Amino acid sequence: MSSKEPFVEAAIRSRRSATVKRPLLLALCATIATLSLYACNFYLASSSRNPETRIHRVPAHAGQILRQCASLKATPKPPHDFHTRAQSDRFEPGTRPTLIKNARVWTGARNGTETVKGDVLLEGGVVKGIGYIPQTLLNNLKDPATVEANGAWVTPGLVDLHSHVGLLSAPFTSGAFDVNSAHGPVLPWLRSIDGFNTHDLAFELAIAGGVTSAMVLPGSGNAIGGQAFMMKLRKTKERSPTSMVVEPPHTLNGSAPDPDLPLRWRHMKQACGENLRRYGNRMDAIWSFRSAYNEARKVKQQQDDFCTKAEAGLWEDIAGQSFPENLQWEMLVDVLRGRVKIANHCYEEVDLDDIVRLTNEFGFPIASFHHASEAWLVPDVLKQTWGGTPAVAIFASNHRYKRESYRGSQFAPRVLADNEIPVVMKSDHPVLNSRYVVYEAQQAHYYGLQPHLALASVTSTPARAAGLSHRIGILAEGADADVVLWDSHPLHLGAVPRQVWIDGIAQLGRADTALTPAPDAEPVLVGPPKKGSVFGEIPAVPSWDEERKEAVAFEGLPPLEPKKAVKGKVVLRNVLEVWIRTETGLKERWSGMSEGKSGTVVLVDGTISCVGQEGWCLTEEDDALEIDLRGGAVGPGLMTFGSPLGIEEITQELSTQDGLLYNPYIANTPKILGDSGAVVRAVDALQFGTRNALVARRAGVAYATSSLSKATLFGGASTLIGGLAVTFRTGAAHALQPDAIVQPTAALQLHVGRAAPWRGTMPDVSVSTQIATLRRLLLDAVNDDEETGRWFKKAADGRIPLIIDVENADIMATLLQLKAEVEELRGARIRMIFSGASEAHLLAADIAKARVGVILSPVRPFPGAWDSRRILAGPPITNETTVTALLKHKVTVALGVTDAWEPVNARFDAGWSSQVALESGGWIDKQMQYALVTGNLEKLLGLEGWLSDQGDLVVYQGGGAFNMSSKVIAIASPRHGVVEFF
Repeated sequence: MSSKEPFVEAAIRSRRSATVKRPLLLALCATIATLSLYACNFYLASSSRNPETRIHRVPAHAGQILRQCASLKATPKPPHDFHTRAQSDRFEPGTRPTLIKNARVWTGARNGTETVKGDVLLEGGVVKGIGYIPQTLLNNLKDPATVEANGAWVTPGLVDLHSHVGLLSAPFTSGAFDVNSAHGPVLPWLRSIDGFNTHDLAFELAIAGGVTSAMVLPGSGNAIGGQAFMMKLRKTKERSPTSMVVEPPHTLNGSAPDPDLPLRWRHMKQACGENLRRYGNRMDAIWSFRSAYNEARKVKQQQDDFCTKAEAGLWEDIAGQSFPENLQWEMLVDVLRGRVKIANHCYEEVDLDDIVRLTNEFGFPIASFHHASEAWLVPDVLKQTWGGTPAVAIFASNHRYKRESYRGSQFAPRVLADNEIPVVMKSDHPVLNSRYVVYEAQQAHYYGLQPHLALASVTSTPARAAGLSHRIGILAEGADADVVLWDSHPLHLGAVPRQVWIDGIAQLGRADTALTPAPDAEPVLVGPPKKGSVFGEIPAVPSWDEERKEAVAFEGLPPLEPKKAVKGKVVLRNVLEVWIRTETGLKERWSGMSEGKSGTVVLVDGTISCVGQEGWCLTEEDDALEIDLRGGAVGPGLMTFGSPLGIEEITQELSTQDGLLYNPYIANTPKILGDSGAVVRAVDALQFGTRNALVARRAGVAYATSSLSKATLFGGASTLIGGLAVTFRTGAAHALQPDAIVQPTAALQLHVGRAAPWRGTMPDVSVSTQIATLRRLLLDAVNDDEETGRWFKKAADGRIPLIIDVENADIMATLLQLKAEVEELRGARIRMIFSGASEAHLLAADIAKARVGVILSPVRPFPGAWDSRRILAGPPITNETTVTALLKHKVTVALGVTDAWEPVNARFDAGWSSQVALESGGWIDKQMQYALVTGNLEKLLGLEGWLSDQGDLVVYQGGGAFNMSSKVIAIASPRHGVVEFF
């Protein structure tokens, strides 16, 4: 018998035994199944009485549901190891490491008070070191670029928290107004990135101003305008809007977030107040908010209920259901979950209070209130916002452009800061050119905002408000390599970047500006540093403590008239310079600048009676008022041109203006007017004592030339013939006061240009039609018994200046030819002046030859209209500015403005022109600075003999007329025999 037989026998016996027992086993199984079924039925029958004892069938996708529910508890924040990253997520392959040596680095840390002297190392698109950089780290760098800062200031790239760059892209065209939607007040599902135009000319300009990131917001025409995105302004090799987004939220492309990483912030725009009028009044607007958030709250509650059951294992209760989602309301659900940074356009106290109550009703935070003209008056209301006090993003001096902004104040940044409310200075680009957002910070500092907070207001504070201060707006190891190296301290008027890095890639000084910067290009420093140790220090500014307290006490409308008017003798001590008007122009009457010695000015009845070093012309007189100017100055009263100053009180409030002009291109003018061209006089519509005029006067603007027609940002001019401009004294009480009207008909003003992209009242009249009309009128085709014929004849004969608002060089060339044609036929010289004149530099020699003057407006050009797209950008993009290019050809140049709030900055405009001219090695001396805002305007308008030595004088304390260290404390009026103190 083989060894296998016992095992075979055992197997056979086992199978026989199993065959015998199988019927018993089947019977037993049947019994168990019956009992189980009975128990299951019993449970189902009793489940409604005791649901917790139910048996739930776990679905196959339960894990996915639980992960989705767990994600609801996640909050946005940077990864814990973010600052140890070796390379940025935005790194461009081939980007060279860069070492910036021997810099003064303002980091943004410690509330903006930290300054480090040393080096900055950029590698992999991130900051790798600040201060002392170990040699071992430098030894490991591959092909590094080295930049010697020589003690210059380095800051983080500037962050503009309120911009429409890419949505209102330059040059403006009718096909690109992707800001507001007409499809209802509540549109949280819209996304600004969907309308973002990567060909906007503003990108390069903004970078040239040190701006590296901008929050691109939908407009304010909707209560909830849609989703916003923080964009880097550097165009990537991909050239797409998506590639420019900083930390794009996963909802952007529908991807699922990495469960091992925290969520990223989303951003949304809300608005309240006047801009929502198309959908009803303020009550309608707030109801639209409440209705929308109530719908979102329902969706959120459904999600929470669903997840509560899933996490408790009550699967049968949600059997057949999917996770509750609503694409229409998902953004607002995220708001209620605290995952969205809201930027809320809001001006007045009532609106701010409405939104604060709304946040507490629905339990969501506001990241920042924008524009917020009255926020500084209600700091305690802001502090009641659910989830914490928002930042406040405001303008520095752009106020009174509509009723909501009427109580805006230049002191608002300091008042907010004193109440521990974060302050952000922004551009609202293109309302203000984003390139000069640092100018907003400079003005905020001038009016009292502490320097570290002023710098923070365009760097770390907006970055923090956007939830992105771990990577932008600061300089720290691991932060994005967005860096600006300046030619002076950035709070100095006219400060210009010498180089800007975004993601570690140098942006300035490349050979072909049309190309995306090469990541491996050698960084160069553009232009020279400003000479003089003063430019390396924080600029000194005057004290505004009393004015600030008064502004708060009067709820934003403090009295602007002089505090006192002094006749007799006034002695001004510690004066460094005195400039006056004479019959032959501006003249420096006395200066102690070269010797550093101060002098004395004696005013008698508002007239200078003696100037010299201390004690030279003093006599003892007990009743003389003595004022210490602390190194101050006396100079001629400034003049402004081009805005409707004194014609309107509030720009967008028709009830405060003269009204609409008749446009002869639309229809014949009324017979009762008796004038085919509807030429009217601005003097007939003057209003005295407007706040814009009085604010300008307190800033040294003694005279203004204003007209009835102007071009708006988007709508262009309302008519070809702007009427007769008027020159008046800004401090006059009424038109009957002596010297109130300096020149009742200062100039005949016209507008010539191509159609604006968004037409206001003027139809699309061709340029050729406008020129033909002008030719006919200048060649005496209209009878003298009409106002049109009478004044155009005077213009053709050179008896009144002909000011033409024109931007385009080709149209200017045509106008120069027309001038020559008319002059030859009439035998008289036309006193033609180009106003606006963005492209005048292209014809500088021809303009000079034709003896045509130029009034630049604005002094900081922007290619908004198609007619002005060929601007001379100035440093650091071009060596020259338009001012210097025209002056080199001996063109008579003056500075103008567009809006009535702008004259307050006339002396800063002149000072800025001078400081920026230094970048190209040019020089605008003190006489020319004055001429830009006094003498040259008077010369062009034929006012030289009207003012002379009897013109108003401005008294500056703490510095010269164009220094940020000085403030206007008085205006002396020889004609009125008085010195008015503010």
